[in-house]
Amino acid sequence: MTTPLGSRQIRTLGRAIVMPGFSKGWRVAPTVHYDALMDTSAQELSAAIGAKVRAERQAREWTLDQLAEKSCVSRRMLINVEQGTANPSVTTLLRLSDALGIGLQALVDVPQTKSVKVVRSGEAPVLWTGQGGGRGVLLVGTTPPDILELWDWALAPGDRHDSEAHVRGTREILQVREGAVTVEVDGQVEALEVGDTISFASDVPHSYANESTADALFSLTVFEPGVGAGSNSEASHD
Repeated sequence: MTTPLGSRQIRTLGRAIVMPGFSKGWRVAPTVHYDALMDTSAQELSAAIGAKVRAERQAREWTLDQLAEKSCVSRRMLINVEQGTANPSVTTLLRLSDALGIGLQALVDVPQTKSVKVVRSGEAPVLWTGQGGGRGVLLVGTTPPDILELWDWALAPGDRHDSEAHVRGTREILQVREGAVTVEVDGQVEALEVGDTISFASDVPHSYANESTADALFSLTVFEPGVGAGSNSEASHD
């Protein structure tokens, strides 16, 4: 669940957001999750997501009700997303991308025709923010059917991200770069420190948390096989 930034101070520099409360003063692109941060760039991103969802839905000749049923996203939320007025959570975006069979990156990025893609510092979208000011940034992802994503995560003390089960066969690899991260996978808890790496099946409920008093950084790779395989695959968050 997305939560406010509380007392942590934020300032915008062009298209970037600097969070000085963290030790390294990360420079990242605007988040799509807060009305307070919905500057022009973030509004454009929300509008682009909405247009992509609507185009993909209409290309399949699905009604709003059909996509809502396939994705387990409410019709009201779906209307808001398509109109570009919603700040959808990572869970909502994943459900929609899985139902449409296009992958999360396709929802939040401009179509790429070149074989080589470079994402400059500060250009990748922030798709999750925590109560303490942490963030989850989707740096890059591949196209279907076998989706590979690279994420950059930061957790402030007390931050926690709970994720529902992804589509069947999804796996994740996480490495801690700074601080300590607690990973829970279907009830199994692992405490990780700097340099520790964990791999796990993420087609079960899982979470990442910072239970320490210092900031934490980790890199995350997500592999989601068979997206869009067959005839318009549906989300299967079971």
